[in-house]
Amino acid sequence: MRYSGSVYRPPSEAHSLIVQCTLGCSHNKCAFCNMYKEKKFSIRTIEEVLEDLEGARRLYRRVERIFLADGDALILPMDYLMRVLDFIRENFPECDRVAAYASTKAIMKKTDAELAQLRAAGLGIVYIGLESGNEMLLEKYSKGVTAAQIIEQSLRAKAAGMTISITAINGMGGTEHWEAHAIDTARALSQIKPDYMALLTLRVYQGTPLHEWIERGEMVIPEPHELALETRVLLENIDSEGSVFRSNHASNYLPLAGTLNRDRAAMIEMIDRALEGKQRFRSFVELGF
Repeated sequence: MRYSGSVYRPPSEAHSLIVQCTLGCSHNKCAFCNMYKEKKFSIRTIEEVLEDLEGARRLYRRVERIFLADGDALILPMDYLMRVLDFIRENFPECDRVAAYASTKAIMKKTDAELAQLRAAGLGIVYIGLESGNEMLLEKYSKGVTAAQIIEQSLRAKAAGMTISITAINGMGGTEHWEAHAIDTARALSQIKPDYMALLTLRVYQGTPLHEWIERGEMVIPEPHELALETRVLLENIDSEGSVFRSNHASNYLPLAGTLNRDRAAMIEMIDRALEGKQRFRSFVELGF
């Protein structure tokens, strides 16, 4: 299998066959992100992708999941995506799920009929970055779309039958806008009601606008107990029955996992224990900072 540059994939795709269809991210302007900076966005030829899939078929006896990389495979033209999905269906009959990152703008470019066609062809789950439901923060971080657009397009993908996994980022509001970030993000998640919610913690990478803001004192990153309080407010304001909630990424100081709305009280109780000093937060060393 050929692959150019660093590999980025959702934690749940750890055991998937990763097939690189695009290089980089079609947007790649988010102020917090340092991913794909070594790559200029481009599309690999369909011939190369099919050759890689043929090689994987010869190499692996069983491939149950395939992830189409890099950062925004759904941006690809329909004929390209359908050739890939058709090849997978014909040559990997045991594959029960094909997945991809999906930007809001990529979903916008597909009609309802095209989204349904992709789902029928095997695209089972898409990972969508909400990051925040607060419009001011999305603009500040150069997300390129509004919360209203993210909600609308997520619901379109969901209506097409795709499983939806939404990512939000704890700490994006800094110490100044943390509460608005938590409440607005909870409101957006409640409207989408995704199958999965992943709450990561904001990390600061050199060379990003976020790093420059912090260096200039324009933004203060919340401490672990402040992030926990923000998560508490988020959970208090979410109404998304049946959504699987995970805040147990390597970046999270306090691992949380449950199914909403059933486990909301138990997760809030765990946060309260940490805030009271009865349960410790993970350290910077443990998080790899």
